[in-house]
Amino acid sequence: MLETYSVEMQRIVKQFGSVVANDQVDFKAKAGEIHALLGENGAGKSTMMCMLSGVYRPTSGEIYIHGEKAKIRSPKDAMKLGIGMVFQNFRLVQTLTAAENIILGEKSSFWRGPGWMKKKQGEIEAIAVKFGLTFPVDRPIWQLSVGEQQRVEIVKTLYRGADLIILDEPTSVLTPGEAEQLFITLGQMKAEGKTVIITTHKLKEVMAISDSISIMRKGKLTHTMAKSETNERELARLMVGKEIAVQKPLASRPKGKPLLIVDQLDVFADHGRKALNRMEFQVHEGEIVGVAGVAGNGQKELAEVLTGLRPWRKGSITFNGGPLKNASVRGAIEARIAHVPENRMKSGLAGSLGIVDNLLFKSYRTSDRSRFGFLRSRANRSWSQSLVEQFDVKTPGLDAPVRQLSGGNQQKLLFAREVEQDPLFMVAVHPTQGLDVGATEGVHRLLTEMRGQGKSILLISEDLDEVMQLSDRILVIYNGRMVGELARGEATREQIGLYMAGVRDGDDSEEEKVV
Repeated sequence: MLETYSVEMQRIVKQFGSVVANDQVDFKAKAGEIHALLGENGAGKSTMMCMLSGVYRPTSGEIYIHGEKAKIRSPKDAMKLGIGMVFQNFRLVQTLTAAENIILGEKSSFWRGPGWMKKKQGEIEAIAVKFGLTFPVDRPIWQLSVGEQQRVEIVKTLYRGADLIILDEPTSVLTPGEAEQLFITLGQMKAEGKTVIITTHKLKEVMAISDSISIMRKGKLTHTMAKSETNERELARLMVGKEIAVQKPLASRPKGKPLLIVDQLDVFADHGRKALNRMEFQVHEGEIVGVAGVAGNGQKELAEVLTGLRPWRKGSITFNGGPLKNASVRGAIEARIAHVPENRMKSGLAGSLGIVDNLLFKSYRTSDRSRFGFLRSRANRSWSQSLVEQFDVKTPGLDAPVRQLSGGNQQKLLFAREVEQDPLFMVAVHPTQGLDVGATEGVHRLLTEMRGQGKSILLISEDLDEVMQLSDRILVIYNGRMVGELARGEATREQIGLYMAGVRDGDDSEEEKVV
C-alpha cells in the first residue's frame, strides 16, 4: 500500500534574482504527525514554508496537498486548502484590536454591530484560554508586548481551522508552562489527523514533540529522519556542518560595586496602566543579571526606561555613581548604556538603509565618524567593513538594505554597533530570539566575554534555559515588580515558574494586581 502524505513539495526551486534560496528541494509530511524543519538562518526553510502558505510562488517545482496537485498563488489559496502559518515576523495591523486582527477577512467583519463583535471576542477568548495563550482581545496591537502579539498570531491560525499548520518559532516568547500547553494542543491536533510543521532552533523541543525531522543547509534539504534515529548533538552538527562547542560554565568572579541602582521606580505603559510599580533592584559591575517573567509584566517598559526611551513618574535610577537622565536616549548613549531591543527590525535597525548607515546611528557625532558636521564617508566605509568582518556578518555588500539579511546576520550587525561603543552596561532583550544554534552560541559567547571584561548585562529573556545558563543572578518580574531573586546554582525551573506566576515564598496565592 502506498504511503500518503498531506503535503508533498517536489523539486522546488526558488530564485530571487541571481540568488537561489531553494535548490531542487523535495519535502514531505504525513497526516497525523509533527514534522520539525531545522536549519541555520538563511538555509531556506522559511522560504519553503512561505511557498507552502502562498506568500511566495515557486520558480519551478510542484506542490501536492493530500495527493492532489495544488496551485497556491496567494495566502487565500492556501487558506482554502486548509493551510495556516504563524510567521515569526508578525502579520498584524497595529491600529486594530487583537480580535479585529483575528477576524479580519471574514465576510462583513465590521458591519454587524457591537453585539456580533462581542460574540466573536468571546469565541476568541475561549480558544485563547483553551490553549493557554490569553491576551487582551479588545486592546490595539501596538499596545501589546511582543509575546502577546505572537499569541494573537497563534490563536488567529487556530481560529481559522487549518488542518495543516505551520509554526515558525512558536515558543520563542512563551513561558515553559505555556509552551507545554501548546505542545499538548499540537498533540491533540496530531491525534485528530492534522499535520503540524514546526520550524525552531530549540533542539530540546524538537526531541520532545516531533515525529520526523528534516534539515536544510544552503538551500538544499540534506536529511530527513525519524526522531528515534538521532539526538540533539547530531542535529546541531548536521545543521551547521561542524561540531558545536559546549558552553563552558561561567567562571566565578568577585562581586563588583553596584553599577545600576533602581529605586522605587513607577512607570506607566502606553495604554495608561502602571507597568512598573515601586521597582527595586541592583546590577553590579562584571555580572550578568537575568530577568525572567511572562510577557507583558513590565519587561518592555523596564528596558525602555533604562535606555532613555520612556520616562518614569517616581523613583530614581543611579548609574555609575550619578543620576541617569529621565527619558533621554542621548543621555543613555553618553552614559555608555547599550541596547539590544526585543524587535531588532522595529526598534534596532532601519531595514531600508544599508550596513554603514545602521552602524553609524549612535556614533555619527564623534570626531572619528564626522568632521565639521559632515560624515567621513571613506573612513566610515572602511570602519564598517572591519566590523562586518570582525562579527562575521554575511551580506552582499555594505549598501545592501539590512532587511535583506537573515535574522542571525541582522542580530550580529546590531551587536557589532552596540559593542563598538565600548559600553559599561548592556540591556539585552531576547538576544537570541529566532536565531539558529550557531548564531545563538556566538551571542552567548559575546555576552560572557563582555562579562569577563568587567562589563555588566541585564539579560531579559523568556527562554529559561538561556537565563539559567548565562546569569550570575536571576530576578523574576511579575506584575511590574521583582518578586524573586535566585543566585546562580540555586535556581530551578520549578521555583522560577512559581515566581513567574506571582507566588512568593510562603505564599500560595497570586499577588494583588497592580492598578
